[in-house]
Amino acid sequence: MSTNGTNSIPHVVIVGGAQGLGLGAVKEHLKRGWRVTATMRTSGGLADISSDRLEVIELDVADWEAVDRFASMVSVPIDRLFIVAGMTGPLDAKIGDVTPEDFSQTLLVNALAPLRIIDRWRDALTATATVAIMSSQQGSITQNEEGGHELYRISKAAVNMGLRGIAARRADERTYIAINPGWVRTALGSDAAPLSVEESIPMVVDTLDRQAGASGIHFLDKEGDPLPW
Repeated sequence: MSTNGTNSIPHVVIVGGAQGLGLGAVKEHLKRGWRVTATMRTSGGLADISSDRLEVIELDVADWEAVDRFASMVSVPIDRLFIVAGMTGPLDAKIGDVTPEDFSQTLLVNALAPLRIIDRWRDALTATATVAIMSSQQGSITQNEEGGHELYRISKAAVNMGLRGIAARRADERTYIAINPGWVRTALGSDAAPLSVEESIPMVVDTLDRQAGASGIHFLDKEGDPLPW
């Protein structure tokens, strides 16, 4: 594990940690000994966790002023920034039937907000931090051969492209990762999904652990195998 230089316990900030994959990521990092700062709009399952290594901060990722204030509230440098917050939008709508409002909101939450967070919180990150976004295989342009989920695919392709752009612009020693957790049984993934949060998240965190310090930009599945952009 990387450390922040001022504390022997590594520090992860998990954006969207109140439920589903985000809550699973909070629990998994605590289990592995990390100090965790979790953001939430509503407390969800975080209210049931008791740990002196957990700090919970209310944050709406679409509130620009709150996003800008957040970095100044973090007292310990961030070794890992993991952005999990997201939405599906109207999942089965054809793009021609999507309203401007739904398009704007889905792109705002899934693409612009995570990228703005990464840009605005740069100074709170350690020099070799890992910056990870919970992306999706459906964000792969190359693998979109069957169609479907058109707006969701667009939003995930957009955040992948944006993350590549940030990594190229900075050209620093940090590691940038867009990671696919697989199809998971959550409010976003549906009950038909083959994976539970408890099955997916340990593999995701294993991959983030292995990639720590690698630098560069990576699009990976939960096992750490590369995905085509």
